Amino acid sequence: MVETTSFLRGYQRRIVDAELDQLLPHLPAILLDGPKGVGKTSTATQRCASERRLDHEATRVVVAADPTVIANDPRPLLLDEWHLVRPVWDVVRRLVDADPAGGQFLLTGSLPDRQTHSGAGRITSVRMRPLTLPERGVDIPTVSLSSLLAGDRRIGGRTAVGLARYTDEMLAGGFPGLRHLPDRARNAALDSYIGRIADHDLPEAGLAIRHPTTVLAWLRAYAAAVGTSASWEKIRGAAVIATDASPAKTTTLPYIELLTSLRILDPVPGWTPTLNHLRDLTASPKHYLADPALAARLVKRNATQLLAGDTLDTVVPRDGGFLGGLFESLVALSVRVFAQHCDAEVHHLRTQGGRHEVDFIVEGESGIVAIEAKLDSAVADNDVRQLLWLRDKLGDRCVDTVVVHTGPEAYRRPDGVGVVPLALLGP
Repeated sequence: MVETTSFLRGYQRRIVDAELDQLLPHLPAILLDGPKGVGKTSTATQRCASERRLDHEATRVVVAADPTVIANDPRPLLLDEWHLVRPVWDVVRRLVDADPAGGQFLLTGSLPDRQTHSGAGRITSVRMRPLTLPERGVDIPTVSLSSLLAGDRRIGGRTAVGLARYTDEMLAGGFPGLRHLPDRARNAALDSYIGRIADHDLPEAGLAIRHPTTVLAWLRAYAAAVGTSASWEKIRGAAVIATDASPAKTTTLPYIELLTSLRILDPVPGWTPTLNHLRDLTASPKHYLADPALAARLVKRNATQLLAGDTLDTVVPRDGGFLGGLFESLVALSVRVFAQHCDAEVHHLRTQGGRHEVDFIVEGESGIVAIEAKLDSAVADNDVRQLLWLRDKLGDRCVDTVVVHTGPEAYRRPDGVGVVPLALLGP
């Protein structure tokens, strides 16, 4: 049994902490990998005997002058914003080569760029995403994704969380440092977060940005496509800039690569299993941003507009309007965090031409849980049609099928499909 860490007073334990409890005692170095603002530093601080915060100038100057100085620091050592002094990556790698004992280093910050050694075999990456609804304290989960994957078909529980609260949570976002702010201040902070992507983050990652407005126009087009598998060309075509033209393909390709590596884009890959009875599956990703709040701010939609059914010019047609896309984004965030907790992978399924689609395929060692996200509070036969088709195709490999919705109660339909309010779904 792994002994858990004693956390500092006031720290809200995250789902990823359970994974770190299991990994850190045995792995010499872990990179907490995720977008800025998700709480990587706070989580890492709980576990470290010493730290080097490289975004502090005095610390950065010392380490930049001689990166090997970290060899004498008490372990575990936190190297916060490690990429600001990139040679420390190779120093950690060499120190791990000399002593592979577990629990030595925690690194936070952006992913290594092409000039940095991958760290394979020495530095293990652990993904960290924004707060899920259980981590925000929205409700107490009664349905565990881990249990569903293990074949436990028990489903139950009630919640008072309804569409208005879900909408508030989509707009509030899961960045811990912003959730406490009043609406106007939070929106200003999110706008600043988005603006710094073009003004600071991409240039820091090595991409020369001549026109930040072009980046923001492309991001707005991407935000309008959340929850769809629109082609990159359609997104590029929708990114109209000041000249009433779309940016060139050679301009947008680096955006996709770097925004994905910075974890601003968080697409769900298409499911292409090697052993199955399915044909004509597309590998195209389904588009999501790190947090649905970013998408809402990019297209400038508030709760009143969303709840009134306000639409926008989307890249491709969608069911449920833009609010449906945001809800699916919130489900995607939750499902991916919960799946990581139980060492499962998440994909989406779409056949060529879109005849069959399933929002999320959660694949673990024991089988697959297929999940559909529905904005509705009631689930009709038509809402489970794709899940029943997939279950018929996969047989016993499909251990469960679930519709995640905005209704008040978790239950199982006569056809065996589980119906679970998002607020009641947990790891």
